[in-house]
This record gives sequence, structure tokens and C-alpha cells, in this order.
Amino acid sequence: MSHLISLQEFDRETLYSIIERGLDIKRNPRKFDHACERTGLLMLFQKTSTRTSLSFQSGMGQMGGYTVNMDWDASNFSLSPIRYEARYVSRNCDLIVVRLKKHADLLELAEYSRVPVINGCCDKYHPCQALADLMTIYEVSGTFSGITVTYVGIHNNVANSLTAGCVVLGVKLLLVTPIVNEASWDEALMQKALRSGYVERVGSLAEAVPRSQFVYTDTWIDMEFFDDPQYQEEKRHRIQTMSPLQINPRNLGGHTPYIMHDMPIHPGLEIDESCIESERSIIYQQAENRMHVQKSLMLHLLQK
Repeated sequence: MSHLISLQEFDRETLYSIIERGLDIKRNPRKFDHACERTGLLMLFQKTSTRTSLSFQSGMGQMGGYTVNMDWDASNFSLSPIRYEARYVSRNCDLIVVRLKKHADLLELAEYSRVPVINGCCDKYHPCQALADLMTIYEVSGTFSGITVTYVGIHNNVANSLTAGCVVLGVKLLLVTPIVNEASWDEALMQKALRSGYVERVGSLAEAVPRSQFVYTDTWIDMEFFDDPQYQEEKRHRIQTMSPLQINPRNLGGHTPYIMHDMPIHPGLEIDESCIESERSIIYQQAENRMHVQKSLMLHLLQK
């Protein structure tokens, strides 16, 4: 039994095969109509969700399985040690996708689960998003060879899992990340990534964009803090610091990379609306691919 925690669990062959199968599922969805017949997916969420929730529910349903939605705060996970509840719920399902605030809680749940656990987002990693990102890059380019991606924004959970995936697949990743989410920082991952030669820290978009076929940005303020009155000072600081790095025509400097964003989008902050709606935007393709590659991931973890 294996889990998906960070995207560091997979070697190149495994990761490549999950992406290839995701593309096959996207092209030929009816082939997989009964691939998960009578298979149960527990969706255990502590944070709000649009793409993770909808894509997993739709994906499992389309493969003949079913989902059970459980709100962490409305369940006994909020009252009892995680290890006890994990032992129970994993006797009632075949897979668990969990979206939690704290990485440590995710690790404890996975340790005591009897079935594979998928990290649907925590403060340290977002591997399902990175899987969709990499599938989209491959779908658009037809290869990972010679590809360079710029990630511009806060160094966060998305940056970590994208870093892990790029190292495994040999994709060049330029990080333009002047602010780091403290809870997200993974020193061991970053040292390994920088030693690999595939990941590089870059100081400006002017340096990174001309080298890149893809430019990827993300929100500057995490969703749980966006409207938090106690976070407003930090929010102002982030906007002031990051505004010069907005994805807009001026900062692209006449270059035409594909534009990526993991959503939800805040137009006028991390990205200009003209770039969201441009013909080089693959944002919605990227979001759609969450479902297809997660179908493939679930089949892999279920050994189907």
C-alpha cells in the first residue's frame, strides 16, 4: 500500500505512467466507466475546496465508484486523537483524500490508515495540483525534454510539489519567490532540488520569462486568510512586495509563454485579466486535468 503525500513518492517511470494514463483517460473516458465499480472514496476536508472536491467526486463517480463527504470539523476527528478515527474510517472505504491545515495531521492519518491516503492539500504540499500541472505541460508540449517553467509567487505548498515533480521528470523550473510561507518550507527538498540542476532561484521575471515556455503564478494570500481581519497587515505587505511580479503584458516583455494558474484567481493581484483570457492561457485546461490525472492516480493506488 502506498500514499500520495508530497509527490516525492514516485520515481520517473511511475510518475510518467500516471500522466500518460491520465491523458488516455481524458481521450477515452468510457473505457474506464467500470474501473472502480463499488469502490468507495472518503473525502475528509478541513478546508474549503472547489477543484479538489469536484474533480475527485466527478472522477470516482465516472469510474463507477462512490464518494462520501465528511467535514473534519463536523466529525469526531475534531474531538478525538487522529489515530483512533483513522483506524475506524479506513475500514469503511478503499481510498481517502484528505485536505487538512497541518501537514503533521496528514502524516498521522496516513500512518494509521488501512487504505491509501491522498493529500488533497496541506500547508506543505499540494501534489494533486502538481500532477495536473505536469500533465498539462506534457499535453501541450508533447515532451518534458527541453521544457522550462517559471513559477512566480509565494513559495508555498504548490511550489514544493511542483519542485518535486520537476526534479523527478527532468523539467527545468525557475523559482521567482521573494516571500516564503514559513509552514511550507522544506529545506531537504529544496537542497535536493537545487543540487539536481533542474531547479534554480531567479531574482526577476525579466530574467526568467525569456527562458520559459510556461509561466505559472498562484495567489499571494492563502484562501483561509484572504478575508481574515487579523491578516490584513500581512496581506498589504504581500501585495506591496509582489505587485512588481504580477503576470501582465508589460512584465512578459513581448514574450508569449503559456500562462498557468492553479486557481482560485484574484485578477488585478497576481495576474492581469488580459492574461487570464489570452489565447496563450491554459488555466482552464490545467484545472480540467485535475480530474483526469486524479482518476489515473486513484487507479494506480488501487493497483487497478
